[in-house]
Amino acid sequence: MAVNRLAAETSPYLRQHAENPVDWYPWGEEAFAAATERDVPVLLSVGYSSCHWCHVMAHESFEDPEIAAVMNRLFVNVKVDREERPDVDGIYMQAVQAMTGQGGWPMTVFLTPDAQPFYGGTYFPKGDSHGRPGFARLMEVINDAWRNRREDLLDQAGKLREAIERSVTLDGGGTDDPTPEILERAVASVAPQFDPRFGGFGRAPKFPQAMTHDFLLRASLRDPDPHIVEMVTISLDAMAAGGMYDQLGGGFHRYSVDDFWLVPHFEKMLYDQALLGATYLHAWLVTGEPRYQRIVEETIGYVLRDLHHPEGGFFSAEDADSEGIEGKFYVWSLDEIQAVCGEDAPEVIRFFGVTKAGNFVDPHTQYSGTILHAVDRTEDRPDAVVRAIPGLLAARSIRVRPGLDDKVLLAWNALFLQTLAQAAAVFRRSDWMDAARTNARFLLDAMRRDDGRLLRSWQGGRAAIPAYAEDHAALLEALVTLAEVDDVAWLADARGVADALLALFADNERGGFFTTGVDAEALIVRPKDVQDNATPAENSLAANGLLRLAALTGDARYEEPATSWLRSMAPLLGDHPTAFAYLLGALERRLTPPLEIAIVGDPDDPATAALCAEVTGRFLPNAVRLTAAPGTGADLSPLLADRPLVDGRPTAYVCEHFACRAPVTTPEALAAQLP
Repeated sequence: MAVNRLAAETSPYLRQHAENPVDWYPWGEEAFAAATERDVPVLLSVGYSSCHWCHVMAHESFEDPEIAAVMNRLFVNVKVDREERPDVDGIYMQAVQAMTGQGGWPMTVFLTPDAQPFYGGTYFPKGDSHGRPGFARLMEVINDAWRNRREDLLDQAGKLREAIERSVTLDGGGTDDPTPEILERAVASVAPQFDPRFGGFGRAPKFPQAMTHDFLLRASLRDPDPHIVEMVTISLDAMAAGGMYDQLGGGFHRYSVDDFWLVPHFEKMLYDQALLGATYLHAWLVTGEPRYQRIVEETIGYVLRDLHHPEGGFFSAEDADSEGIEGKFYVWSLDEIQAVCGEDAPEVIRFFGVTKAGNFVDPHTQYSGTILHAVDRTEDRPDAVVRAIPGLLAARSIRVRPGLDDKVLLAWNALFLQTLAQAAAVFRRSDWMDAARTNARFLLDAMRRDDGRLLRSWQGGRAAIPAYAEDHAALLEALVTLAEVDDVAWLADARGVADALLALFADNERGGFFTTGVDAEALIVRPKDVQDNATPAENSLAANGLLRLAALTGDARYEEPATSWLRSMAPLLGDHPTAFAYLLGALERRLTPPLEIAIVGDPDDPATAALCAEVTGRFLPNAVRLTAAPGTGADLSPLLADRPLVDGRPTAYVCEHFACRAPVTTPEALAAQLP
């Protein structure tokens, strides 16, 4: 079968379309030059590998020779992986949202040959269906308007560009220093959105708002109101008990289509494992509940087992579909459970709610079965269930796995690296810390050009797209975390990444950071990501990372950009906490003088490890900490300057509110100095 221009791309999503009869172009000058020469619009299609409706539209339209013939006759067709090109995706998603009031993927946008959007939407069925115009008819209508009413389209394009420009210049307009009242108002704004029966916020579809839960866990340290912690624990218990969580293999699916987290959209994203893994880790530190430790261990285990490249990177995602059927890899029939589990089957059937009728039907194929879930969300797993899980996993392993998106994204890897390093320190897992170090070295080596420029995406040994602000800011956070829990030497790498962030992405007029670097190709606007969505916004990551780096290094030039951005955004944060949940963490850090902890001692000395465990076993979100051998690290951080051993023993130094306490040498004495 003939292949198109996408066959050589690094993106698995683009290569999925390499054998389409559509004459696809990747994003680039060649496509727009062809559109100019032919005097036709560009049809831009944006999606990603694990997107279910992207696959549906591909099967219905892009694989259909008749539909493809219309596309090729009327347009120059461009396919973009939103995960590789968040800059392109972000700009044109703003246009679609301005036109339709909503967005999503697949995203379909019609552009002028100079890349100005004039019409767009998300999924279009092949024929008229459910109030949506059929794709073939829509294309003919667009072509007629382009030929006969072009001025109207160009006028629409001008208005959309103005709307996009307004969106990327958004800031909160603040000029005053923020106050703690913003944090209190944010908690009060979140509470009415909470679903006290099933957990989470709002109604279906429900997304696992890990950053909001993390914000509430931090708030619980300031406010003893038990309702704050309950909002978190009810939600985390519900998600971990439902089909949202892979009860056998660990890890979270993308979101729930119902109110009670039973039926998920089955794709698994690396960033969800990173963000939710961190939230369950912090919940364990706050509550001590063993069930949260199990979720952390199983989620990290899933990533290390199923998303781990041998060289150290982590893959992006697994699809929702298997053999063309959503969820087929994950659901079970009653007969299958009985055959695999033997004597333990009755208990497994009871605990996981397995029935003959099942609780899930794929709407496209009518394939049905039971999504395993803990019927009683307060019950610990019985011994029979624990015994049965290895056999169920073995039986599932011979099924056709969902498709794997095997590209390595810098930002998503950095998010998971931060969680992995934290969890390794908390649970004293040397194997996890080894994996974290290997991942960090991979990101700093394989995903960097010879001139030192970081790169966004790596696949099969190839990487080319320059990294974005999100990538730099997430990597900064991860390296600071490694410096805190592994080796102070990582601070040198963190400073290098922070310096590149400031040099390449800083918006020197309005504050904050642009998505793209000064060396990036020119798009119709230079985008800036402000709100936290499925992942933290680049500006939220940067604010957190820069404040942490400033506290560890004493270098005020890292603090000023973060402070400026928080001052600007402050008027929005208290009233829109779910849109700025990660940035609220930076605000809290800015408002709270850091607790500074330095531990000096031989890293291999059990007494040093005991002091470290006293720190890592607590949730101290506004603290900074370092551990180093005697006489080392002072060149990287003033926290380690003039820190001798006391009586030749490993020693902890704690400072807060610009005052230092007496150095201590025992875990008990250190505990007395910590919150």
